[in-house]
Amino acid sequence: MTSRAQSGPEQGYDPEARLAELGITLPTPPQPVANYVNGVRTGNLIFLAGKGPRSADGKEIIGKLGQDVSIEEGYEGARLTAINQLAVLKEMLGNLNKVKRIVKVLGMVNCDPSFVEQPKVINGFSDLMVAVFGEKGKHARAAVGMASLPRGQAVEIELIVEVYE
Repeated sequence: MTSRAQSGPEQGYDPEARLAELGITLPTPPQPVANYVNGVRTGNLIFLAGKGPRSADGKEIIGKLGQDVSIEEGYEGARLTAINQLAVLKEMLGNLNKVKRIVKVLGMVNCDPSFVEQPKVINGFSDLMVAVFGEKGKHARAAVGMASLPRGQAVEIELIVEVYE
């Protein structure tokens, strides 16, 4: 017989309840703006397309870090992006309790060439993953600078998630 820890989440693991405790209501997931899908599942892995800091009302955090966007604003943009990605995951899975682990995050920061604090910005995403999923939210990560991002958004983040069967 397979143990519960291997086949499903252990007792007390409840990312949905944690979101409620944090006062976060997930929006309707942002829809792709071109010829792609929000996420692809293959086996027990889900690869989520890059999302940016777009609020439910459609307003985006735009601009370049190191020029017209502060690290604090970038951090909030990365956190908003995390909420958007969680909304996509919930739509795909039906329930975030099916997330076994956040595996890998690629955080892209729209920044001035001299800006070197990309990790501080992408921490907004990573910190929320750990707040929601606990140890299962800790992940491998890259935080890199980009000359530009679509629509001038301040950040774009994609991730890989392992899920229970």
